[in-house]
Amino acid sequence: MKLSANAVDFIDDARLQGLVADTKEDLTRAREIFRKSLNKEALSVEETAVLLAIESEEGLKELFDAARELKRKVYGNRIVLFAPLYVGNYCINNCKYCGFRKSAHGTVRKTLSHSELVAEIENLEKYGHKRLILVFGESPVYTPEFIAESVRTCYNVKVGNGEIRRVNINAAPLDVEGFRIVKEAGIGTFQVFQETYHRETYSKYHPAEDVKGDYMWRLNAMDRAFEAGIDDMGIGALFGLYNWKYEVLGLVSHALHLQKTCGVGPHTISFPRIKPAAGMDLDLPYEVTDDQFKRLVAILRLAVPYTGLIMTARESSAIRDEVIEFGVSQIDAGTKLEIGGYQNQKGDQQDINKEQFVIGDTRELDDVMHWLLTKGYIPSFCTACYRMGRTGEHFMEFAIPGFIKRFCTPNAIITLAEYLEDYGSEKTKDAGYRLIGQELEKLPESAQKQKITANLEAVRKGTRDLRF
Repeated sequence: MKLSANAVDFIDDARLQGLVADTKEDLTRAREIFRKSLNKEALSVEETAVLLAIESEEGLKELFDAARELKRKVYGNRIVLFAPLYVGNYCINNCKYCGFRKSAHGTVRKTLSHSELVAEIENLEKYGHKRLILVFGESPVYTPEFIAESVRTCYNVKVGNGEIRRVNINAAPLDVEGFRIVKEAGIGTFQVFQETYHRETYSKYHPAEDVKGDYMWRLNAMDRAFEAGIDDMGIGALFGLYNWKYEVLGLVSHALHLQKTCGVGPHTISFPRIKPAAGMDLDLPYEVTDDQFKRLVAILRLAVPYTGLIMTARESSAIRDEVIEFGVSQIDAGTKLEIGGYQNQKGDQQDINKEQFVIGDTRELDDVMHWLLTKGYIPSFCTACYRMGRTGEHFMEFAIPGFIKRFCTPNAIITLAEYLEDYGSEKTKDAGYRLIGQELEKLPESAQKQKITANLEAVRKGTRDLRF
């Protein structure tokens, strides 16, 4: 492994520790920061620390109110949906918290064959999915060429009106050439989670002899991805390994570093909480409570206004119901973590020896769709920006002035109508068209509204993949 000549350690441990320990609640200062964030300006690490220091009931109410308002300003009421698809779980690392670690002897190891991968995609399409994230263990088996071929397979499978329109990747950090090979297959976002930004904790959970034991190789993964031409980058931390406030500051530091060096921040940030896994027996003094989880989501929303926030099905449906309003913009639905799990969707019980961790929200896609609709959210399968070249810096050109609403809400409505026509249950279809009607009523009479209405009629008549 060879680090780029531009590799830099942008995590200043002493500074972050000092901010966590020494920053005290200051509501006057916090209100100034709320105003800055509501003006859609990214926050500094120091400003984020001020929000992390809020403990009073009054301050927390204002924090959550600001996060709700900012989300409405930037994202409206859209929630993007995707499904994770585990392609293989062989792994050469021994991360102590992971059910796929190499020493977990009870884990059932498998890599999908080509035909099995096709069957998985066919079943996902039959349920209405349009966006996938392919997940791979860290193993020499999963070469950049193998990942790229898996991506091409996803795009080539068509069932009825079903098709996969965006494939994201969660895999081991690659070198520049490896990232370039994967990029050429037409991926969307490439995710690499640092897990924890605290060096000592990182070493505690990732043995030095493992490939993943190299903190700096992982920390600079997104820099190499950008050098290879990937400008949609996803970062994340596994909350519960170390102090949650430190990890928030680590994520913000990472986002600011990418903005400074690459000219564009991360496309997404993920913030999963550690969950039980096969053979896991750890003392976890930093487990994140539900109240802390709500706070960290709201603070991340305010700190990085234009970054998508992903809340996964690790969380229970009850927690997702509470937290989604504070700034989440993407969720997975109908999730199966077992290798090959989508080939038998209904009625499966979770098997901890076949999954990376235990999931909390086991609802099927249509149930999640109905839930979102009844809460007033537009479930979106939109992939238009990615497919029309509005990524990276180009995406920010549209997003920062707020022009993204010209594209996202119309595309969300159209992809929702596609789902309702092709896959929705009667109750979901009724709720969906009711919400679409309400959304259309909000729009002023214009050429755009006329085009949305015309596209909706075209969808009802069988036309697909219309986009703004």
